[in-house]
Amino acid sequence: MELMVRITKKLRSFTLQADFAVKDELLALLGASGCGKSMTLKCIAGLETPDRGRIVLNGRVLYDSDKGINLSPQERKVGYLFQNYALFPNMTVAGNIAFVVSGNKAEKERKVQENLSRFKLQELAEAYPQELSGGQQQRLALARIMAADNELLLLDEPFSALDSYLKWQMEMELKCFLQDYNGAAVLVSHDRGEVYRLANRIAVINKGRMETVHTKQGLFKQPDTLAAALLTGCKNVSAVQKMGNRRIYAVDWQLELDTDMPVFNKAAFAGIRAHFLVLREKVGDNTFVMDVVDVVEDVFSYLIMLRRKDSEARPVRLEIPKAEWLQLGNPTEVNLYFPPNKIMLLER
Repeated sequence: MELMVRITKKLRSFTLQADFAVKDELLALLGASGCGKSMTLKCIAGLETPDRGRIVLNGRVLYDSDKGINLSPQERKVGYLFQNYALFPNMTVAGNIAFVVSGNKAEKERKVQENLSRFKLQELAEAYPQELSGGQQQRLALARIMAADNELLLLDEPFSALDSYLKWQMEMELKCFLQDYNGAAVLVSHDRGEVYRLANRIAVINKGRMETVHTKQGLFKQPDTLAAALLTGCKNVSAVQKMGNRRIYAVDWQLELDTDMPVFNKAAFAGIRAHFLVLREKVGDNTFVMDVVDVVEDVFSYLIMLRRKDSEARPVRLEIPKAEWLQLGNPTEVNLYFPPNKIMLLER
């Protein structure tokens, strides 16, 4: 199963540009709200029409602006899981599934029963959507999509309406389902943990512009841009000036830092994740005396805000286990090490 997308669409404040391919996998599109993620899915499903471009699913052309091809949503064989699931409130669970099933009466009944069983909905077959929990509604929405024999699955922030505990349960169920699903799928989300756990490849969308598709490990280790770093959870970012082939001045932190990564000409920012910073006994290379600005207690760690001593620099955030910080006796200053191999250089 393969999907190829190359489209553009003018939106209110930017132009969406999507260019990617998916083959027998789940690809995640990661971006902030309003960046064009959901619009990309709607164009693939035929709910919105791009201004120009081409969409091909398993060799079938769904959309081609040059050739005037634009198949209807019903012709595309694309299953779309909306954020609110879009269930039919006047139909039972079984009725919602049966509505999309093709074939004679016996074939329809077989497919309905198969999907009731697959998604553990047998005992709820005669219930209505408003009688179901959020997790049950999601299972019904997935059952309806799969009963329609769709060739592609589009997941539009499927966990956004669930509380944290139910979200985790449904994420694990979806992960198991996708492992048995022999097709392509695209997930859109603004939750970095969610896309990391579910997808193998991730593309960042920033104001309609799709950045290079990465493996999830590659994206989190070295995002290409400031937007990608922020979306993957990096809390420490500074504008930089090049000081040498592997040396920068972090303007916002007021620190000169050595980097393992060569400083390329387009490097405009540096980032380092809070859990990669290290406390040391002595000042040395990439190690600086820092004032403790604030100590914030999180669930399992402390978030320590640190600023270059006797400066007005922007603070950096250190995340440290509670026991380790308490052993230090709540100091007012520390020596902070920036590992050169953990400093990420980023384009604008």
